[in-house]
Amino acid sequence: MSNATQLIHSIPVDPQTGSISVPIYQTSTFVQEAPGVNKGYDYARSNNPTRASLEQLVATLEQGETGIAFGSGLAAIDAVIKLLKAGDEILAVDDIYGGAFRLFTHIYEKFGISVRYVDTTNVENVFEAITPQTKLIWLETPTNPTLKISDIAAIAAVAKASGCWLCVDNTFASPALQQPLTLGADIVVHSATKYLGGHSDLIAGVVVTREKELGDKIKFIQNASGAILAPFDSWLVIRGIETLHLRVRQHSANALEVARYLEQHPQVDKVFYPGLPSHPNHEIAKKQSKAFGGVVSFTLKQNTEDAAVALVTATQLFKLAESLGGVKSLLCHPANMTHKSIPAEKRRAAGVADSLIRLSVGLEEVEDLINDLDQALTKLNNKTTQPVKQKELVV
Repeated sequence: MSNATQLIHSIPVDPQTGSISVPIYQTSTFVQEAPGVNKGYDYARSNNPTRASLEQLVATLEQGETGIAFGSGLAAIDAVIKLLKAGDEILAVDDIYGGAFRLFTHIYEKFGISVRYVDTTNVENVFEAITPQTKLIWLETPTNPTLKISDIAAIAAVAKASGCWLCVDNTFASPALQQPLTLGADIVVHSATKYLGGHSDLIAGVVVTREKELGDKIKFIQNASGAILAPFDSWLVIRGIETLHLRVRQHSANALEVARYLEQHPQVDKVFYPGLPSHPNHEIAKKQSKAFGGVVSFTLKQNTEDAAVALVTATQLFKLAESLGGVKSLLCHPANMTHKSIPAEKRRAAGVADSLIRLSVGLEEVEDLINDLDQALTKLNNKTTQPVKQKELVV
């Protein structure tokens, strides 16, 4: 049986009514038969049947043991970091999501958890950077926003030999394309806001662990800290997951065509998309992923912030907005938006140039999306090639 078929039929039918849709249990508490005697639920922060269905579903998706759903992707990341203590160190991918950088640097460093950033596309960099204090290796693959690819299995072997946990942010690929736990990772996190939800109508996060013991620790943190996902939002994610494989397949197909178009455009400098043979990590991406996802980034030959802003405000179908993974195509300027919290010198050193633009390629007809980018690039070209009028000399 294929993964897509198995997934659809792992969403339970309600045993009480036969409802083919998971019911939304919109309740804060549950009546008990006697103190401590209940039907498996006592208080909705600790557990909720709708959320429990989602958590089991995402565990199945990632082929993990335990799923835990949170109120946002950053809440999910926060719960993982709470496994650590003062004096511990995180070894993180250098091209990291700005929100994760902000959380690591401005929240947890003051509690004595240090973070070092390395280029994880080279496994030797990871091996050489590990110290006795390193307790967690943090990967994004593909990374946000330059779409670097790291060898999950190779880094998992390094983590295991060094007594570290390996956590992979699998948001960009989604479990429809890659399953890091099957490659040796210990923890997977998702911003379920993105491809799992898929419709730009919710905020959610998910953690999945390979081992139950580790999952129980994060489940305890979820209950103790309280950053849970509400029943209705849990239902929305379940509904999104029902079409995940179909959506991601088309996102990937559209993104590949857009990347090929951009690669040959004279206004474009570099295109970042792991599905292109020109991508430096193309072979690793082919090895560990079924396709290459719906995100494409590129830089302009006019490597300026002004040029990037001019382009992102000239598109019509690509809407200027943060986030990604929805049905409608979006674009953003990371230096001014998603990665603004990272100091400019660190951002540029990781490859996030001032002119870099990130596309979330949606499910529109790909010819329409290419035409939209083409007209925006033409406007940019016309704007920069117009002759400058000389000011009249005033005598």
